[in-house]
Amino acid sequence: LDHLDVTFHAKLGTQGDRVARIAALAAELAPVVSADAELARRAAVLAKADLTTEVVGEFPELQGAMGRKYAELQGEDASVAAAIEEHYRPQGPSDAVPADPVSIAVALADKLDTLVGFWAIDEKPTGSKDPYALRRAALGVIRIILENDIRLKITGAAASAEDKFPETIWSTQPATDARSRNVRVAVDQAFVGELTTALDLLTFLHDRLKVHLRDSGARHDLIDAVITPESDDLLLIVRRVEALGKFLSTDDGANLLAGTKRAANILAAEEKKNTRIAGSVDSSLFNTDEERALFDSLEEAEKFAADAIAAEDYEKAMSFMAALRQPIDTFFDHVLVNADDAGVRANRLALLARIRAATGQVADFSKIAG
Repeated sequence: LDHLDVTFHAKLGTQGDRVARIAALAAELAPVVSADAELARRAAVLAKADLTTEVVGEFPELQGAMGRKYAELQGEDASVAAAIEEHYRPQGPSDAVPADPVSIAVALADKLDTLVGFWAIDEKPTGSKDPYALRRAALGVIRIILENDIRLKITGAAASAEDKFPETIWSTQPATDARSRNVRVAVDQAFVGELTTALDLLTFLHDRLKVHLRDSGARHDLIDAVITPESDDLLLIVRRVEALGKFLSTDDGANLLAGTKRAANILAAEEKKNTRIAGSVDSSLFNTDEERALFDSLEEAEKFAADAIAAEDYEKAMSFMAALRQPIDTFFDHVLVNADDAGVRANRLALLARIRAATGQVADFSKIAG
């Protein structure tokens, strides 16, 4: 590929340049997917070699398959040979994803290099137009991660891919994201371009993940409830959606959702009217047992749920939130939030804010239908 100087894209260099990037990235991703780094590097070096052969030139659909044959004939490791063919997968929604660790490492590196490169030169999909099949590449990354239970920080992987490109590539990428504009004065243009690319690419992957999950039967509102702009562990997003769906299918979940929404609606109405809301809850202002019971339950639920979330046990976190159902229901049945005393009212509104914050640890309940 280097000798023949085969162009990949006018702004992204030659196929040789691209293979060097993919090989370096595959070796870095190898430990994450339990692959041998040197085998992953070797497979990436050979992955595109068959593109220059007459067979693939005549029959492009044989790319990868011929590379595997050539690799087997010259005695390459079986995982290397398999990765040469399998790194293109999945090529469609019904196509199987690679399962061998070496194939996974090369497939992820190949797709991430493609996505980061075309994002860097601002050649993103627009409307129905996607000449470089970037939506397919993004879906490939998503499916490989989810179907192989891979824990991968997308922003970290994208940053590693970005580091393999020359700095000059970022000069054509304007800083359109607000967070990028804020740092423009303090950093060079290359860094701004990389930051914009990482943030925008993560948003694109979120959009593709939502489509994939909806196609798999997941509720769109539950997906929106757990995804934040910074959510870069796709497998964790899916696990949170599953845990939330399971929780909301129970009576405790459904009732907690209703109570949380009621608290959020009251808060929103009072915030709109600029009603004073205390910055924190003052237990000395309680004059009902229901206030004290709710406050104590919130203290306990917040602590235990935070510990469960830190341990990535979202079902357990939901179970701690379920304990809030009864004290929230009882509070609304017996306590008038908009008390005549301004201090008591502000304190009770702060208690509602604690409900919103506590449940917000597991999901944004305001985005859930029902």
